[in-house]
Amino acid sequence: MRSIWKGAISFGLVTIPVKLYSATEQKDVSFHQVRRSDGSRIRYKRVAQADGEEVPYGEIAKGYELPSGETVVLTDEDFADLPLSTSRAIDVLQFVPLEQVDPILFEKSYYLEPDKSGSKPYVLLRDALAQSGKVAIVKVALRNRESLATLRVRDGVFVLETMLWPDEVRAPDFGFLDDDIEVRPQELAMAGSLIETLSGDFDASDYKDSYREALQEVIEAKIAGHAVKQPEQAQPTSSTVVDLMAALRASVEAAKAGRTGAGDAASGSGRAKAAAKKTAAAKPAAGSTAKPAKTAKKAPAKKAAARKSA
Repeated sequence: MRSIWKGAISFGLVTIPVKLYSATEQKDVSFHQVRRSDGSRIRYKRVAQADGEEVPYGEIAKGYELPSGETVVLTDEDFADLPLSTSRAIDVLQFVPLEQVDPILFEKSYYLEPDKSGSKPYVLLRDALAQSGKVAIVKVALRNRESLATLRVRDGVFVLETMLWPDEVRAPDFGFLDDDIEVRPQELAMAGSLIETLSGDFDASDYKDSYREALQEVIEAKIAGHAVKQPEQAQPTSSTVVDLMAALRASVEAAKAGRTGAGDAASGSGRAKAAAKKTAAAKPAAGSTAKPAKTAKKAPAKKAAARKSA
């Protein structure tokens, strides 16, 4: 990985020099816009709307459009006077429990690596933060934008999670929230049963991007000159559920059956091996002349009747 930023964690009177790395990467398949007939790349030019002339980068500025339709042009000098921190410091403001930070605020994750001179204070703060069970609320300026962020420990490394500002989160203003919708206790209990049936420990490696894999297969097939066939799958419908209890009950049964099937598949090979051993033991060895044991004869029916009459 290549560092994209250098700065320092400012913790009281302690300064820890660090390097910043992107902790995540998108795995999307990227495309170019091309001409359909020959695959030639499509290029775009920066042209002025007023006269259609191409504009070089050096003459491009930022414009803010007013409600009246007029535009205020801002230059680099205007932005230079803004109170944006240039100290490249990650200022620790507060320590809080992680559960108090709403996940909707999280934006992007970064790893922090200490410089050689900062390894000791880095490890000290890392271990102290891990023992506290809390996360640090910090403020940092990245890419000409000041952000609120959290600092937490993951796999022995500090992770900086940039956050949205509270006024950047939209309020869920939906009409159904004002409706008086009644949920019966039986329905709530059945829904809880479904949740319990599908509950388990989260492991991200259990999931995969099926769409990206299928898209990659399409591309590879195109390269190889093969036709690609897509299997037909049942598509979900948006029809209204008439009997909610029946749907929940069926969902619970399907979830239980799915788990049972997974368990049977895991133990199926063991039962097959045991059955194979049992069959092999019953068969005589190859080349053996031993005869099968005779079945014991039953007592004659007449003698049994005579003993009964006596």
